[in-house]
Amino acid sequence: MNVRPAPLPPAAAGWLVAALAAVLAGCASPPVAPPVPPAATPLPPATGSVLGRSARMLVYLPHADEGWNAIAARFLGQAREGWQVAQANPGLDRPQAGQPVVVPLVPPNPLGVTAAGAQGITILCYHRVGLAVSRMEITPARFEAQMQWLADAGYRVVSLAEVAGFLAGRRALPPRSVAITFDDGYQSVFRHAFPVLQRLGYPATLFVYTDFLGSRDAVTPAQMRQMAASGLMDVQAHGKSHANLIERLEGEADSAYRHRIDRELLVPRAVLERNQAQDGGPASPVRHLAYPYGDANDTVLAAMTRNDYELGLTVDPGTNRFYAAPLLLRRVMIYGDRDLADFQARVQGQTPGTRREAKP
Repeated sequence: MNVRPAPLPPAAAGWLVAALAAVLAGCASPPVAPPVPPAATPLPPATGSVLGRSARMLVYLPHADEGWNAIAARFLGQAREGWQVAQANPGLDRPQAGQPVVVPLVPPNPLGVTAAGAQGITILCYHRVGLAVSRMEITPARFEAQMQWLADAGYRVVSLAEVAGFLAGRRALPPRSVAITFDDGYQSVFRHAFPVLQRLGYPATLFVYTDFLGSRDAVTPAQMRQMAASGLMDVQAHGKSHANLIERLEGEADSAYRHRIDRELLVPRAVLERNQAQDGGPASPVRHLAYPYGDANDTVLAAMTRNDYELGLTVDPGTNRFYAAPLLLRRVMIYGDRDLADFQARVQGQTPGTRREAKP
């Protein structure tokens, strides 16, 4: 790797040789990565010394009170990437002052392929979060218990933008990664789910169909902007009218059908991006769409490509590996009338199998 470290004390040098050997061996048994703090939590600065560097990695001598996240923030640009630094240093629970650590500058395994198989990313799909117990509405207490279980069980919540980077081969994702999505745009997500996500520092995506905006149960434009400003909630498209995109109107010609699909994709993009820009800040691009009822056909997929959508999400259950089709991503439905054990099984891919249970 052409790393030329400065002279080290004998004890530190011995440990460094072992660490480099572990990195070259593939880090087959990484430690559990530390939890990511909420976005507003300040991190101590990385104040140690770089001992050597190559294009792919560097060796760093940390000072006291530096954690994996602080080191990642300095060298990888994001504290959320602390898991990569931890993974590159197996057997070391946290950095120790005066003990060199390896910092990978290029993800060593962006596809998530190991001898045990290919990494799968589970995307969870919610709808309402409220006081009723029903198939499509989960109580705030149950939602909070599920989110806390993810943290306690060592799962890492990633954004859909990170999933897109993984599918494109640009970035690695932590082991046991999950993503969280909400469909339709209910105001209850802001009232009940968003505070939990803030407390745990979990990113999520809210898919909104824009004809719903303005109704009593819908999230308000100001609430969308507040969630987006947190850096945790990404607001994306769920179509204009929530019409099933594969169903044609009676007597609808091919050209009229294509034009209607284009409107279902472009109107929510314009509305949502314009709303985000109202406070004078930059508008986050709307490039992800959850298909209403989870359905897409060749005409819809062609429209998604033509209109520069990056990700399309179904409600077909299962996990997404590096070879997944970005416009046909799978999601696991989370129902409000199921217990925590059912949620755990769904996250772990043990149920409901490979067939869709029901369209929302």
